[in-house]
Amino acid sequence: MDFKYQDPYPILKDDTEYKKLTSDYVKVEKLGDREILTIDPKGLELLAEEAMADVSFMLRSSHLESLKRIIDDPEATDNDRFVAYNLLQNAAVAVEGALPSCQDTGTAIVMGKKGENVYTGVDDGEYLSKGIYNTYQKRNLRYSQVIPLTMFDEKNSGSNLPAQIDIYAKKGDYYEFLFLTKGGGFC
Repeated sequence: MDFKYQDPYPILKDDTEYKKLTSDYVKVEKLGDREILTIDPKGLELLAEEAMADVSFMLRSSHLESLKRIIDDPEATDNDRFVAYNLLQNAAVAVEGALPSCQDTGTAIVMGKKGENVYTGVDDGEYLSKGIYNTYQKRNLRYSQVIPLTMFDEKNSGSNLPAQIDIYAKKGDYYEFLFLTKGGGFC
């Protein structure tokens, strides 16, 4: 059998509507024949802070639309409509920013795909973690990350860190991110 490389976690089609936070932390610089995208680490911190807040308090428009389609579907059961309606009510409360859409805000997970022509000059995970930390300090999110002390003892981290941060190397001059939280509860 011949070798065939498979890109881990390929993004086949991305219909996500993105919002621009700022252009203040990125610039393009020439290095020989290459254009390098230079990112100030504070930009990573801001991105992680905003992304974790969005993940915790908002649902994507496409998700909200799918819930509405369930309510409008003549073949949906009463239970289907009840669940969809309650999820929409929860989303309406959460988007105000006082209560998250899920009580168990879980492990913060960041997956990045960093192009070879992207330069930050730092340990990106540190600045992404700082942004996550900021979110948990400023917003009404429950600390649910537990860290081991000994083989039998553990305690709450008090900051919801450490986060799981995986950064993959790619070709190009872009940096893509996926931010999510993985809770152990029911949401």
